[in-house]
Amino acid sequence: MSAPEPEPAQPDSTTGPLEKEEAKLWRLALLFVVLLATALAGVSWERLQSLPYHLGSLLPTAVICVAVAFSAFSYGRKKQVSELKNLVQNLKERSIAPSEEQLNQLGQVILRSQRSFKELIDSFDDVAFACSLDGTLRTVNRRVTELLAIPYTEIVDHKVDDFLAEPPLAEVESGLSRFLQKRRWSGTVRVCLKKSTQVRYFECVLNAIVKDDEVVGVSGLARDVTEEREKEKRFTELFESLQEGVYICSPEGRLLDANAALVRMLGYGSKEELLALDAGGLNSDGGQKPVLGRNADDRGGVRAREIAVRRKDGGTVSVLDTSGAAWDASGKIIRYHGTLVDITEQRAMEKALRRQEAFQRDLLESFPDLILVIDLNGRYSFVGSRIRDLLGCKPEDFLGKKVEELPDHSPEFLTVYRDVSSGKMKFGTCEYGTRHRDGGFRNMRAAASPLFGAEGSVSGVIVSLRDITLEKKMMQQIIQTERLAAIGQMIGGFAHELNNPLTSILGVAELLQDDETSEPVRKQLDILQQQARRAADIVQNLMYFSRPPASGRSRINLSELMQRTLALHAYSLRKNSITVDFLPEASLPGVVSQFAAFGTLRKLVYRGKDERAAGTAFHYTGVFTKQSTPMTFSIDKAGKIAGMFFQ
Repeated sequence: MSAPEPEPAQPDSTTGPLEKEEAKLWRLALLFVVLLATALAGVSWERLQSLPYHLGSLLPTAVICVAVAFSAFSYGRKKQVSELKNLVQNLKERSIAPSEEQLNQLGQVILRSQRSFKELIDSFDDVAFACSLDGTLRTVNRRVTELLAIPYTEIVDHKVDDFLAEPPLAEVESGLSRFLQKRRWSGTVRVCLKKSTQVRYFECVLNAIVKDDEVVGVSGLARDVTEEREKEKRFTELFESLQEGVYICSPEGRLLDANAALVRMLGYGSKEELLALDAGGLNSDGGQKPVLGRNADDRGGVRAREIAVRRKDGGTVSVLDTSGAAWDASGKIIRYHGTLVDITEQRAMEKALRRQEAFQRDLLESFPDLILVIDLNGRYSFVGSRIRDLLGCKPEDFLGKKVEELPDHSPEFLTVYRDVSSGKMKFGTCEYGTRHRDGGFRNMRAAASPLFGAEGSVSGVIVSLRDITLEKKMMQQIIQTERLAAIGQMIGGFAHELNNPLTSILGVAELLQDDETSEPVRKQLDILQQQARRAADIVQNLMYFSRPPASGRSRINLSELMQRTLALHAYSLRKNSITVDFLPEASLPGVVSQFAAFGTLRKLVYRGKDERAAGTAFHYTGVFTKQSTPMTFSIDKAGKIAGMFFQ
């Protein structure tokens, strides 16, 4: 028996479909990866641009990891397809029907391939789905089942509007014609599930499923951006509700965005009108560079400064500008964001406050008394500059020091401070002596009162200090004058009492002289009469000086005045062996003086020096003889002689 002839070769009817299935699998996988990459790039492009440089550098690493994972997945699928091809090839070569075990093995390989592909899709955190044009869902990933909280079998083959309350079906159908033309759409969709009132936002990328150049369905990838959208909403609300002006500008200084407060601050009617300005539109001075711009070499650090910007009406407003930079993935500055705080009123208040402080300082400097402020710890917290004139010290010599720490402090002053600061006295005064820096002695009068703070409580003691050295001297002079006046009154009484016996002596001497014929007796009577007249003249001069001045004007003979003065001092001159040779000037006219003053002294020769009397108010001392017997003239400011006597 001859061996059976081999059957004629059959056409390779199985290899072709497998190769097509393999090619289809690769195309679907590559298409899915491309769509996924495109969707992620479209959805995240703006956020990637705003990432810092060190985060942006991680993206290539992440892409490499995804590519490696997909390569491993593709390698596994290719291996399974190769096993299927080998199995089919063996079946073809043997020309026998596959066994049930082989068919089961082939089915398991195909099932594992489908399961692995679905596991890859389910591993995405984003929503992935495919549906027909009538809205029937064909497949979804695990994220959709978690979002709807429904099993996979209850989602597939159901309409999309069975699960979504928003967007409405009519809105989707209105945009379907545009989608069929472009076969691609991307954007943000507001979604509300029927089983939940929560509103979500998804950034979606839809691509058409094409068969024989005809769109038969839609595949989509959507990423939940609800949290980002809420953050943007809160940021927008904060951005618009801030009372400070907030802006975003380009590196050249052109405004890109501004909040409502900045629009109002600059006097514009709308944000669009403000953003339409060029980079230099806010400059108060047209010749300057843009006020919000920065130099090309700027590093983007935080900048805080005070600037003047121009309002719409042409006026200027002083603002405090605080800004920082934003970088792209490559580390390049793409924009600046900052705040503008209107400080015009604050600067005006500060200027008014400085004027007020200057006025108060000038007021204290102009005050004749020295102002001191001592806190409750006994330290000087304020010392007026008048201390330089009063004590020759600097305010720094007292500031921060305690009263008892100073070397020349007065116990009386310290006692008054303690009484006022403790509340024992509401107002206290004292007089004490102290030393000037030049070594001179000064009499001071201090008046202290409590210094109240903002809450009405005592925060210290304020002291007014006055130099009363001259006042003390004037008081002593007044006392001396009063004593002289009292002596004058006594002299007037004594002169009146002496005048009567002298008159009797003169009368009797004249009577005896008329009756006496003896020459020696007549000479003695003549001497008696001369001495009596001399005593009467002395008494008359004492009465003249002690008599209070009469009101009105009177004419005075200066020669007579000088003679009377010399007569009063005749004894003291004679006792000191001083001879006065006085020759009155006959042509000297009388002087009209107010209040019986003695006249006006224009010039006095004293020790070879001319002294001017007019415009001064102190005593001039003149010398009549070489024996240096002084004569004192009391001159008022008008140059009037108010007194003349020998010391």
